Amino acid sequence: MHLHHVDEYGVKNYKTRYLALMGVAVVYLIIAVGAGLLHHFEGQNPDSNIGTYGQAFWVLIMASSTIGFGDFYPTTFGGYVIVTIMFYIGVGMMGYIGALIASKIMGFSDTNVKNRELRRQNAQILEEIRAIREDIKK
Repeated sequence: MHLHHVDEYGVKNYKTRYLALMGVAVVYLIIAVGAGLLHHFEGQNPDSNIGTYGQAFWVLIMASSTIGFGDFYPTTFGGYVIVTIMFYIGVGMMGYIGALIASKIMGFSDTNVKNRELRRQNAQILEEIRAIREDIKK
């Protein structure tokens, strides 16, 4: 299985599925690490409602998707920082993944195709210029 193909101009074009999968993997890796930190910070507060790693993981999933049910929430400064950072990272990454999916479903223009067309046109123009220069030299 190839994750990309190289076009006739040497440009790597990555498959949408690969990019989406990598986006999801990055989000969940960040959530996994962040959940450990969130659990550590919230574990220092006896009144915290985030008592397990699983609950911390859930909070960060909700923060990254901007849903936020409110069943679990941070109560410490460190917890607030982790959830806030995850919110901003999640908004960007979920937007990226959503844009990839929408592009695939809706069939928005493929910039790789446009770039290849432009390169082909540029090559034709340069060839015509070379031919004109040769004619002038004769």
